[in-house]
Order: sequence, then structure tokens, then C-alpha cells
Amino acid sequence: MFSPNDYAHMAYALRLAEKGLYSTTPNPRVGCVIANNGKIVGSGWHERAGQAHAEIVALNEAGKAARDAIAYITLEPCSHYGRTPPCANALIEAGIAKAIIAMEDPNPLVSGRGCALLQQAGIAVQIGLLNEEAHALNTGFISRMVHKKPWVRLKVAASLDGKTALNNGISQWITEDAARRDGHRWRARSCAILTGIGTVRADNPQLTVRSVKTSRQPKKIVVDSHLDIPLNALLLQGEEVLVFTTHDVNEKKKQALEKLGIRIIILCDSEGKVDLKKMMTLLADSGMNEILVEAGCSLNGALVESGLVDEIIFYFAPHLIGNDAKGMLRLPELTDLQQKKALAIQDLRMIGKDIRVIAKLL
Repeated sequence: MFSPNDYAHMAYALRLAEKGLYSTTPNPRVGCVIANNGKIVGSGWHERAGQAHAEIVALNEAGKAARDAIAYITLEPCSHYGRTPPCANALIEAGIAKAIIAMEDPNPLVSGRGCALLQQAGIAVQIGLLNEEAHALNTGFISRMVHKKPWVRLKVAASLDGKTALNNGISQWITEDAARRDGHRWRARSCAILTGIGTVRADNPQLTVRSVKTSRQPKKIVVDSHLDIPLNALLLQGEEVLVFTTHDVNEKKKQALEKLGIRIIILCDSEGKVDLKKMMTLLADSGMNEILVEAGCSLNGALVESGLVDEIIFYFAPHLIGNDAKGMLRLPELTDLQQKKALAIQDLRMIGKDIRVIAKLL
């Protein structure tokens, strides 16, 4: 169905799309390659919302050579007017003969309409080349469009016996520099970093990307039921900060935080805690695709128990800390092994001296 040339061009388009890993939010990461008689005449990738889409960049480079060419696109071209005109129309006007597309766009505004427009114009369309790779590049966008929630990754650094901090709260540093740099790459691709008030008080983290080059910083989100966050907390500096809290808050403290530009959002569940499910829905509605959780065992456990975590990134350091140290997740006691939460290992490798395990919740 697809030729070796097709695979090579789509693989290149995916590499181009990956250049937008840190910058395209809330848009998907998309790459496009235009080939005529087997030769690449144009290529491009979407860099930032509001800027030209990958197809437009590639068409501009190809010029007249786009006529009767094949367009290799990692995601179905858009068919609606958003911040930019529809890419499907531009491909039609350029006179391409064929479009090979890795996957359909899950956005209800597109979802098959882009392909239909191309076919109605007499352009041959094939879908599915390197579909899994294209899907992996946009897990957050797909989750937001299909499930109305961001893709939530939980990052944990622990000793081999599963401990994240000493009993006195000291946790810096369990892992080595290489693992921490790798963690910053996951920060950079995320729309926001989520933590809890316990971590803020114990570690006073900045929650910024520092070890990799990025053109933007992710937003910062704090779950803080009683609005205990110190006004001089490091994470309150810089980019937009959202604090989710409950009705049981000090009004003066709330006003002081709002004067600092902090957005306070009250979401209270029936137990008087922050409603985590509604929080994720609100974050999706605001355009967030991927959330990275860097929190303590209580919030980690609550998110997992609520079914809100999609993926866990474990960094295991070759150390033993002991039974009295703090664990990774606080979950209810199991009375039967059938109650255990199953994981599917996606990746396992050494990062410097530490072990990184990426696993999906089943």
C-alpha cells in the first residue's frame, strides 16, 4: 500500500513535527513534506499557535513544484477557519495530486472533513502511514479532543526501594544530573506543571524549565485546599500560576494572591477537597494538552485513585533509603491482589546512572 519512499517522506515529516514539541500548544504538532517525482520540493512544521501551519510552510517552499505532487502530512489538514485559513483549501489550490496522511484529526471541527474536501477536489487520499508514531506525538491533543481531559503524566524520582524523600522531608537530590535534565525535557513539552501545597512547603520548587532550551515556560498549577501557599513561594514568580482551592479560604490571603496576578479557582467536592476531575475538565477547556505532575505521595495517590493519570515516569536511583522514608503514592490498602493497578511498560532505559521507566495505567 505504501512504498519505501512514502515511509521515508512521512518519517521526515514526523521529525519536522517534533520540532514543535515545546512550542505548539494548544495546537497539535504537525509536519508536512511535499514531494514531486520522488524528490522533496517543500517541507515545513507548525511552530506556534497563530503562525502558519505545516502545510502552508511546505507549500510556500514548494511554489509551483507543488502541482501534481504528493503531500505527506502527519495530521489531517484543517478544514475550518481558526486563527488561520483552512489548509485543505490551500492544498487544493496548489494542485497537489495526492495526500498521504498519518492520522485523522480528532478535533470535531475537522475529523474527516479535511480529507473529504481533498477527495471532493479529485485529490487521492491515503490515511494511516506511521499512524502510531503520529499518535504518540500528539497524545495530549488527542486526549483533550476525544476524552475532554489533558494527558496527565506523573513524574516520580525514587530510590530502588520506592522512596522519594527522607521522613524529615529532605529529597534533594535522589537522582543524578542526567535524570533531572531528562525531567526538564518532559517539563518543556507540557502545557503546565501540577503540584500540591505539601511539595510547595517542603521543597519550595520553581517548577520552571532550566536544563533545555525552550521558547516558553509551562504554566504552574497548585492544588491547595486551604490557600496555605506562602506569598513568597518561588513558583509564584514568572509565568501564569493557577491555584485550585476550596471555599474554606482566608479572603485576605486570596486577595493578596490575586494582587500578585495569581488566578484563584474554587472547585470544591463533597468532601471539602479540591475536585480533581472538574479541575482536569477545566484545564482541558482552557486548551491544555499535557499536564506533568510533580507532587508528593498524597496528591499522586489521589490523582491515580481518581483515574486521572495516564502515564507515570519513574526515575529510580541505585540507592536504598529505608522503610521509614516517604513513598511514591498514597493509595488505599488492598485486601486482595486482584485490586492492584496494572501498568504497561512503554520504555525502560538507563539515564546516566539512574533507571527510567515509562508506564501507562491500564
